[in-house]
Amino acid sequence: MTSLLDAVRRHGEAHANVHGVAATAIPGLATVRATAPSDLIHDISRPLVCLVLQGAKHVTMGTQSFAFSAGQSLLITADVPTVSQITRASPMAPYLSLVLELDPSVISGLGAEMSAAQDGDHAPVRVDPTDAEVADAALRLMRLLDRPASLPVLGTQLVREMHYWLLAGAHGPAIRRLGWPEGHVNRIARAVAALRGGFRERLPVERLAADAGMSPSAFHQHFRAVTSLSPLQFQKHLRLIEARRLMLWEGASASTAAFAVGYESVPQFTREYGRMFGAPPVRDIEAAKRRGAAAA
Repeated sequence: MTSLLDAVRRHGEAHANVHGVAATAIPGLATVRATAPSDLIHDISRPLVCLVLQGAKHVTMGTQSFAFSAGQSLLITADVPTVSQITRASPMAPYLSLVLELDPSVISGLGAEMSAAQDGDHAPVRVDPTDAEVADAALRLMRLLDRPASLPVLGTQLVREMHYWLLAGAHGPAIRRLGWPEGHVNRIARAVAALRGGFRERLPVERLAADAGMSPSAFHQHFRAVTSLSPLQFQKHLRLIEARRLMLWEGASASTAAFAVGYESVPQFTREYGRMFGAPPVRDIEAAKRRGAAAA
């Protein structure tokens, strides 16, 4: 019988893009495959669970670091900045993982039906052994990909089941907060969505606070508590991550990338890029391309 590792390997080999990511027909579900250790990857992660099936990865959030490998899962329960790196992967034994974005509407519905959760650790990032029930639901989801006619009937049900087992686990309280429509996490998520959609624009804090249904002072406090960044820092991260993508994958110059993501000053862009990525844009991109060519 096909194992989850085999199912993810097969899907990744057939569908992975140049970044090793293979989306599926199930919204929010994707596989990740890498045949060599990666560079540092800066991102602002959405709430998700990542089941590692082969290889190993390292993730840093602020001053916290997490190393995890096959048989473990990374759980992220807020939009937070992370720096990640695949640390163990080879052509013979690629890094393989399955990623599911957490759905607040599913969590909200399940939370209303499940018994009240005990209070627990609300840290936004954690690593734990993968629960057998979560892995079983994930395997049945992957098997559905070979039976597309079954997806409309069974896909939603299995995604819901996977969320259920996550909620029933040790970190259910942290996940459940994503399903509170008027909770701070969901209110901040509305502002985060506005930032993600309009990071190139000037977005007044008053407008973001209104999106969150908070006063500007309360918004600042809760935004930093949830994301670990101020709204301005969050927008800056989004701009710099997108600028790096434009230069590395689309061949844009540093000045073109800077203006494309909303900077008005190239020197300011260069300074802030260097602080985030450790080198000025041109030098960083040249080094990344050399590493990519050496690994190919």
